[in-house]
Parts: sequence; structure tokens; C-alpha cells
Amino acid sequence: MVMSQITYYTAEGLQKLKDELHHMKSVQRPAISQQIADARDKGDLSENAEYDAAKEAQGMLEAKIAKLENVLANARVVDESQIDNSKVFILSKVKIKNLNNGAEMEYTLVAENEANLAEKKISVESPIGKGLLGKAVGEIAEVQIPAGLVKFEVLEINR
Repeated sequence: MVMSQITYYTAEGLQKLKDELHHMKSVQRPAISQQIADARDKGDLSENAEYDAAKEAQGMLEAKIAKLENVLANARVVDESQIDNSKVFILSKVKIKNLNNGAEMEYTLVAENEANLAEKKISVESPIGKGLLGKAVGEIAEVQIPAGLVKFEVLEINR
């Protein structure tokens, strides 16, 4: 049996997951069932590519549903009022300075599936996110990236 790990989400991120699961169960699952029924009505199932494709799609959808249900069962909403701003944590807005090139950046650390670089949201699972977790202002995070070792200084931590 696979050990499930607790994952943390914003209330908004958790609602997105619930909506996605609801869509899979209420829209996609009935649509695939209908495709299987339609293909079955066409006769001989041994040479019916539509039936095979629909059954395969059903299997893949059921696996996705099971995986998402497992994620939701182990999901926790982060209580933003309880976040300690003295150290970097999930939902921390962090201003960092790349000590290799002097560039300053600001990111919010979020759960893996809420990450979006365009919105400056990076995953706590990413190399930079992992490196920053638990650091305080003034501390240096050494992060191994494909291009080599990068040192980031934590300049500010906000919510």
C-alpha cells in the first residue's frame, strides 16, 4: 500500500481540486459510459476499436479519480492566521536575492498543483521552494539547479 502524504492547500486551491473531481465524476464519467454503450450497440466487441478506446479512456479516468480522491483525503487547508512570518513556510511571500547575479525576485510558496510561474507562485516541492523552506530573513539558501549551485539570500518574508 502506498503511503499517502499530507499536502497543504489554500482554501481556493482545495476548492479547485474538489471542482475538478466533481467534473470528472458528473460529466466525464457519464460521457465515457455513453461511448461504451454506443460502441457496444455496434455489435462484435472483439474487433471494435471504439469500444476498446472507450474502455481504455474509462480506465484512465477512474485512475485519475482515485488519485484525486486520495489527494483530497490527505489535503489540509493552511490556516493563514497561524503562519509564522519569521521563517519561510508554505504561503509565505518571499523576497530573495540571487547572490550569483544580484537579481531580486519575489515568490509565493504554494502546493505543487497551485504553482504558476506567471503568477510568481512556486511549489514548495521545487528545488528553490525546498531550499527556502525554514529559512529566516538574512539566511542563505543554497539550491542545486541544473545550471549548478545558486545561493539565494532571504530579504523579506510576508503573507
